[in-house]
Amino acid sequence: MIFDVSHPEILEIVRLALAEDIGTGDITTVLTVKADAQATGRMRAKQDLTLAGVELIPAIFEAISDGACQCELLHRSGARLKKGDEIAVVTGPARALLTGERTALNFVQRLSGVATAASAYAKLMEGTSCRVLDTRKTTPGLRRLEKQAAHAGGATNHRHGLFDAVLIKNNHITAAGSVRAALEKTRDAGVPVEIEVRTREELDEALHHGATHLLLDNLTPAEAKEWITYVRSIKQGVTIELSGGINLQSARAYAETGADFLSSGSITHSAMAVDINFGLTME
Repeated sequence: MIFDVSHPEILEIVRLALAEDIGTGDITTVLTVKADAQATGRMRAKQDLTLAGVELIPAIFEAISDGACQCELLHRSGARLKKGDEIAVVTGPARALLTGERTALNFVQRLSGVATAASAYAKLMEGTSCRVLDTRKTTPGLRRLEKQAAHAGGATNHRHGLFDAVLIKNNHITAAGSVRAALEKTRDAGVPVEIEVRTREELDEALHHGATHLLLDNLTPAEAKEWITYVRSIKQGVTIELSGGINLQSARAYAETGADFLSSGSITHSAMAVDINFGLTME
């Protein structure tokens, strides 16, 4: 899995992150480090992790140094690393390395945290027919990066936004008037259509009116298995996703219900940044 760092949206995020940190200039570095000093920076994992976002490192240091920095990536996004593994080596003007250090670490630590969380869920799915999905519960402005990180960790990307798939939730059903009305209004949407059902009555109504992708929310594993068995007994080919309060402690039990997918917002909204170090040596 290699990050697409060429997308204009991502390049703009990098630009904004550098502008946020550098502002009018890195006064500490300018005052304490000679302009012609050269250095090498080594980025290392300080814990076991799943790597993500490392492909941003060249873009960050090249932007700061006008191409004077050389970046060697020793691993790519998706790599499973052990504590002490070296991630990347950056050589060039010492001032550029010091100025870009924090921005590079912020991206790689955060995105690797998402990938590490996703990989923990993906491991729990092993041996089942279920896959883990990410959600739209992402950091505002960082969705493209965080979804790439989730994918690097083994999660399957759900819809990227409100524009690329229909997901009829409980409030949509309320606003439309019924499950049937919501489904009928989206029949010619031209994109995948998924509907959330909250009761057995809504489940029957959805199946009767052509639903092919169901979201079952806030069920216990036992309830989910019962509902899924019922659906499979009356209609084949229906895709079923489970969501609502699923965590690492319960994910395996949900995966074993026969569901096709389970989704967890914690992959992005609660991911902890991992511990990564950037050590500098002078040339």
